[in-house]
Amino acid sequence: MPTPLRKRPSAHDSIAPPTRRYGFLLLPQFSLSSYALALDVLDCANDRAKRPLFEMLTLSLDGNRVRAANGVQMAVDLTPKTAPKLDGIFLFSDDLSVDVDIDALSQALSPFAHEPLLLAGIETGAYWMARAGLLSGYRATIHWQEMARFSEAFDDVIVSSNLFEIDRGRATCAGGAATLDFMLALISQQHGNEFAAELSELFSLERIRPGNERQRIPLATRIGGSQPKLTEAVSLMEANIEEPLSTDDIAFYVGVSRRQLERLFKQYLNTVPSRYYLELRLNRARQSLQQTSKSIVQIGLSCGFSSGPHFSSTYRNHFGITPREERAQRALPGRHAAEA
Repeated sequence: MPTPLRKRPSAHDSIAPPTRRYGFLLLPQFSLSSYALALDVLDCANDRAKRPLFEMLTLSLDGNRVRAANGVQMAVDLTPKTAPKLDGIFLFSDDLSVDVDIDALSQALSPFAHEPLLLAGIETGAYWMARAGLLSGYRATIHWQEMARFSEAFDDVIVSSNLFEIDRGRATCAGGAATLDFMLALISQQHGNEFAAELSELFSLERIRPGNERQRIPLATRIGGSQPKLTEAVSLMEANIEEPLSTDDIAFYVGVSRRQLERLFKQYLNTVPSRYYLELRLNRARQSLQQTSKSIVQIGLSCGFSSGPHFSSTYRNHFGITPREERAQRALPGRHAAEA
């Protein structure tokens, strides 16, 4: 009787990784939308995998209900101290004007500071993590509305304007829609790019934005409302990407001299109008490469470049990679997060 052939092992035969247990720590006036997005992504991952990849516990500093920014009173399961062993704690915060007991927060989180788990701050959670002494020497981000305050308050934190940062055992996220990108990036690291991409499709996302993509900060917020001519000039640029205007044309349309326009750009944006305009066009091209199936030549022409070679060389000089390489990276949604 012939010896039966042994079955070749496959990936499906490997032992399933253990369930990760995450604690969602809510501070008063937290954003219910960011909390719900994070929860939904992990729930969706469990459903898609047909097994419990994640277990979520809702926490508060005192174990009592926490009032969200929209007035909803959220019941919680435990406190950080009474929670079972966790693989990560996600701190949800929105309003920095609320009264948070920093001593209680430090006592709750300090025992986890040197544990092999992820401490993450969502929206303005980075601010309270820094107050608790947990971000010294780490890269971190925060919602753009609080970025100036955050940078001024903590000179020992390396502050970025990115959508999210993952630096060793710390993570911070700008909140809102970026919460989806952040949670999917974590899932990509743990369970692969393909699985994360499947989840992103369920949320109708065209792509998972990498952590190193910057938050879109309104120009009026960056320069204040006292420079309407500058704001009008930038609006003209944004409305004329395919057929760029000259600096003289822009100055004429907003009613200032070319020299005055250049002075405004230098003073408030630390650049010249032509350079700012070029970066706008290149960023629009990058978005099209990542989000659409248009040809590289079509994208170049739609962003005001006269030819494919001109577009490619300008793109490479600015971003360090060619448009073709940029498009190839679209299939790697978790790459940037893993490198952060």
